[in-house]
Amino acid sequence: MPMSGPALAGFAGSALVRALFATTRVERVHFERLEHFRRRAEPVIFVFWHGHLLPLVHYHRREGIVVLVSEHADGEHIARILHRHGFGTARGSSTRGGARGLRGLVRAARDGKDLALTPDGPRGPRHEVKPGALAAAQMTGLPLLPLAVRVSSAWTLGSWDHFLVPKPFSTVRIEYLPPRYVPREATREQLDAFATELATDLGRDAA
Repeated sequence: MPMSGPALAGFAGSALVRALFATTRVERVHFERLEHFRRRAEPVIFVFWHGHLLPLVHYHRREGIVVLVSEHADGEHIARILHRHGFGTARGSSTRGGARGLRGLVRAARDGKDLALTPDGPRGPRHEVKPGALAAAQMTGLPLLPLAVRVSSAWTLGSWDHFLVPKPFSTVRIEYLPPRYVPREATREQLDAFATELATDLGRDAA
């Protein structure tokens, strides 16, 4: 999940990030969809656009979620940041080490961990659903739980993903959308339809 140097430097400033989110407020919409699975101790696969990583890392910190992280050079920096916020990582992506990354996710799912993927990562195109999230859902049998993020006021960085940084005193709205199961025996046509539907779901964001 690579990021440009300036963006990474800003994201890695832990004290700055803590100070920023101390001023923001979060609004969780349909959080009961996640609570349903938590009550049953059933893990899910969170899916969200790559550019919305920052607020979700903050508001889902220290939950033991395992995130698929690119094996590109910047991925190591992102992995360290995630570890500091209480996430686990599986290394791989659609462009490098994909099979290895999926195996890591399967192992984490067997251990009862929630998973997280950015279907348009690690390098775009922006808001284009790649096969990784659907393959993970097929292999693990876990539901995809899309997260649509909207921020009342934010900076958008000049990276390929338009990386979103909430401004002080803004409101972060996280909508937990209806879960989607991907059958293991799904055909290519069905997978294409799932990808289109997932992109539509995630398209509820404002950025």
